[in-house]
Amino acid sequence: MTPPVDKELFSFACRIAEEAAQLTLQWFQKTDLATDIKSDGTEVTEADRSAEAFLRSEISAEFPNDTIIGEEAEDSVGDSSRRWIIDPIDGTASFVRGVPLYSSLLAMFDEHGPAIGIIHLPALSESLVAGRGLGAYSGEEKAAVSSVDSIEKSCISSSSFEQPWWPEDSLLGITSCGAKIRTWGDGYGYFLVGTGRIEAMIDPSLYSYDIAAMLTIIPECGGTITTWSGETELANKKGWVATNGLIHKNILSTLTDF
Repeated sequence: MTPPVDKELFSFACRIAEEAAQLTLQWFQKTDLATDIKSDGTEVTEADRSAEAFLRSEISAEFPNDTIIGEEAEDSVGDSSRRWIIDPIDGTASFVRGVPLYSSLLAMFDEHGPAIGIIHLPALSESLVAGRGLGAYSGEEKAAVSSVDSIEKSCISSSSFEQPWWPEDSLLGITSCGAKIRTWGDGYGYFLVGTGRIEAMIDPSLYSYDIAAMLTIIPECGGTITTWSGETELANKKGWVATNGLIHKNILSTLTDF
């Protein structure tokens, strides 16, 4: 069996992730916030860069041989089996508009696969942290997915239903399946699945740093997470589905893989 992640390592990750998330509040809802546009057309701010720089500094000081992958800087490649994956602000579009649904994500993978996943929602004072074999917690409470077992009774969310990101057949399949459809997006949507508030979160295309933390969080909450084609390995620019597990196969049957 895959061993649990080390508790001290998990505590370290939780500490620095919370500190990085709190750091972003220095820029949140500031009227003079400067926004730059990256080559892929997405927004970036000093808050993104500062939070990632803080996490990189803390990780490299404690574990200098670990690999660090982030959204805003070049990869730092180490020779240990651990990979830290950082998304300092997931939902920068929300952040720059003063919407409090943005999150700060941190993940760690080791030789056994996904090991740590952390979502912080600093503007909401909420979090969801998970360690492999240690369970998942939102605040002091153990987190768990919902027990809804039919799509018709489910609530399904996505970061966006706009095209051309969604294949037309898949979009029609989801929007006509009988579930409540919402757009609580980015890391916040996966937080809602993990805490049992909605049943499924579906995104047609994500970078690895968008989804890495969820590969520990959702299973530790009792749910299921795969690509649209049912794969579980971390992959870049793939469609991903996170559910309570009970409706997962039915959701996948409505989706057309790319």
